[in-house]
Amino acid sequence: MKNRVRELRKKYNMTQQQLADAVYVSARTIISLEQGQYNPSIMLAYRITIILATTIEDLYCLEQNKRKEDEHHDD
Repeated sequence: MKNRVRELRKKYNMTQQQLADAVYVSARTIISLEQGQYNPSIMLAYRITIILATTIEDLYCLEQNKRKEDEHHDD
């Protein structure tokens, strides 16, 4: 799933480890999130949005991801 974790983390000059520590996960989890290889739980997504001062919809590009999924289902 496309997301803006890396973009917003860098905006706040945070390392992957700093973000991981702030939301109680491993740096590997943050790396996987940034690479779009892992979909977080609602609580993890919520914790990240608090740290990065955004919304879940914006952080995870939900509107864009929904359109992409809808297009896939239309095929």
